[in-house]
Amino acid sequence: MAAPRTLWHGRRLPSLLHACRRYSSRSTGPATGLLKGQILPYLYNRFYDLEAFIDFGMKLKSWKVEAKNNHYLKIQKKYGNEMAAAAFALMLKGGVRFQGQTEWYREHNIKRYRVDLARYLRFPLEAIDFSDSIINYDGLGCLVHLKALKHLNLSRCPNVDDWCLSRLHVFGDTLEELSLAGCPRITERGLGCLHHLESLRRLDVSDLPSVPYKGLVRILLEEMLPQCEVVGIHYDEELALPTEPNAHQGQIEEPQGAAYIPKTRESPA
Repeated sequence: MAAPRTLWHGRRLPSLLHACRRYSSRSTGPATGLLKGQILPYLYNRFYDLEAFIDFGMKLKSWKVEAKNNHYLKIQKKYGNEMAAAAFALMLKGGVRFQGQTEWYREHNIKRYRVDLARYLRFPLEAIDFSDSIINYDGLGCLVHLKALKHLNLSRCPNVDDWCLSRLHVFGDTLEELSLAGCPRITERGLGCLHHLESLRRLDVSDLPSVPYKGLVRILLEEMLPQCEVVGIHYDEELALPTEPNAHQGQIEEPQGAAYIPKTRESPA
């Protein structure tokens, strides 16, 4: 059954919902409260044509992420590597700090920060905060040419994965502090790429849901980076390795002194 054409027009949808008792939030029954964020799942379960619409929305969102992460290339050609990285971080609602400065610059007004950044053309970029942003592998390309980066915050970035961490090897001589807290796509494989960061002094790896056996991972990180303080993981946190299944695991032993007949689905309990 195809969805009615009127439901595809975003401007007409709210008026239709208010006019129809079935979709009204004041009506009683299973459709009550659909206007409070439940209308799309409700329609999705009844009109399979919305699958294409939702798939298009997901692709559009992915395209926006890629477009924003490649935006720095235009700025890089005009103002250089330092200004491109700074403008890119500010565009993603982050913050930057230049060498010799004590305060973070977090002006998110586009017209304003384009003018204010001109004051820092002679200062190298020392710290960048990308926390809670959509930065991904392509976006990290704006950092690879920085020569004095010491602090990098990638905490709670949903698109930061193991491939992203493989790009950080260029900061082996400069990076001193790195935060990866709350990144859901980072695994122990990506953390292994950090052995290049010989100048790292502090590493935050708290709340990494895709990293198993966290206590063991902390021990390996400390052996890999003996000069670095690893925070966010305790030694006793999921320390044990998985045991190999033996030949008798999953089998029920036969009771002594009686014949044992294994139960099947057909046999009564």
